[in-house]
Amino acid sequence: MRTRRVAVIGAGHGGQAMAAYLGLLGFRVTLYNRSAAALEPIAAQRGIHLEGEVRGFGPVERVACTVGPELRRFRLVMVVVPATAHRQVAAWCAPFLGDGQVVVLHPGRTGGALEFHAALRAAGNRADVLVGEAQTLLFASRVTGPARVRIYGFKHRVRAAALPAVRNAELLAVLREVLPLFSAAESVLETSLDNVGAVFHPAPLLLNAGRVEAGEPFEYYRQGITPAVARVVEALDAERLAVASALGLQLRTARQWLAETYGAQGHDLYEAVQGNPTYRGIAAPATLAHRYLDEDVPASLVPMAALGRRLGVPTPVMDGVIHLAGALRGTDFWRTGRTLGHMGLRGMSAEQIRRWVTLGELDEALVV
Repeated sequence: MRTRRVAVIGAGHGGQAMAAYLGLLGFRVTLYNRSAAALEPIAAQRGIHLEGEVRGFGPVERVACTVGPELRRFRLVMVVVPATAHRQVAAWCAPFLGDGQVVVLHPGRTGGALEFHAALRAAGNRADVLVGEAQTLLFASRVTGPARVRIYGFKHRVRAAALPAVRNAELLAVLREVLPLFSAAESVLETSLDNVGAVFHPAPLLLNAGRVEAGEPFEYYRQGITPAVARVVEALDAERLAVASALGLQLRTARQWLAETYGAQGHDLYEAVQGNPTYRGIAAPATLAHRYLDEDVPASLVPMAALGRRLGVPTPVMDGVIHLAGALRGTDFWRTGRTLGHMGLRGMSAEQIRRWVTLGELDEALVV
C-alpha cells in the first residue's frame, strides 16, 4: 500500500521544511515537537508557508507535543531533530513503534541509526522496526518566521542506508514513495562517515568565533570559509577519510561531495565553496551557542574520533577541534558526546562492526 501518511518529528529548520514540503506534495502530515511554541502558529494556519526554491503552502494535518499510540498508524516516521536528541526521541517513541514501521533520521550525523536502534532496545522495544539514516538533510533551509520556512536549494542526490544494509531495498522502497531523490548507500557506516557537516560546521565557526561574538554579520560559507579556513577543513576531512578507510570504505572528499551534491566545482575546497550558488545568502550564526558546535561536535566529531581511537587511526586536527569547542562552550564534549557504547559498538573490531551494520550479525559476547 502506498504511503500517504507521514509523521515528522522535529519542528526546527529542517523539520518544518520537511513537513511543509511533504504537505505540499499531498501527503497527510503530522508534525511532532516537544515545545509548543513552534507548533502553535502552524496549528493556527493549518500548515507552513514555503519560500525560496519552493513556493507555496504546505498543509499540516495535525501537530502534537507528545507521541502516543497514534504513532503506530504511520508506516514512515521522519526524524528531523538535532542528533543530540536521537537517543531521547528513540526512548520517546519506543512504546509506540511496532513491526513493519520505518524510521529514518535526517540526517544521522555519525552513528545516529546505530544509537537510535540501541536506544530502542534499551527502552524495551523488540519490534521489527526498520531504522535508517540519510547522509544529510535533503535541502538547505531556515525558518524565517512563524509557520514560514525558506528552502535555499535541494541536494541533487542524497544517500540513505538501513540498519542492517541487507534491508536497504526495503528502506528505499518506502522512502522513495515519498521523496524519490534518495539512493542507497553501502551501509550506515557510509552515511555516518560521509558526514560532511562534521567538517563544514564546527571548524569554520570556531575560526570565526571573534566575528560572531563581535556581532559582525557575514555569510557563513562564502565569507567565513577563507583560503586558510578551507585548508583546516581539508585537513579535518582527510582524517575523516582515514577513519572510513580503516572500516573498508573509500568515500568522497568534501570537495567531491560539493560537486556531486550541488554541482559546485573548484580547483580546491575554497573555490568549490565560493562556486556553490546554494550557499549564497546563508548567514553565519549570531551566537556560538549553535548546533554547529553543540550538535556537530558531540554527535559528529566525537563518535568519529572514538572510532579512530578504536581502530588506531590518529585524528589530531579532529581532537583539537573537539577540545577547543569544549573550552569555548564550557562543556566536556568527550564526556557528553555520542560514545561507542551509545552506538552499540563497544569492544568491536573493524570486522565485527562491518558484519553488524551489513548483515545484522552480532557476536553473542558483545550483546548486553
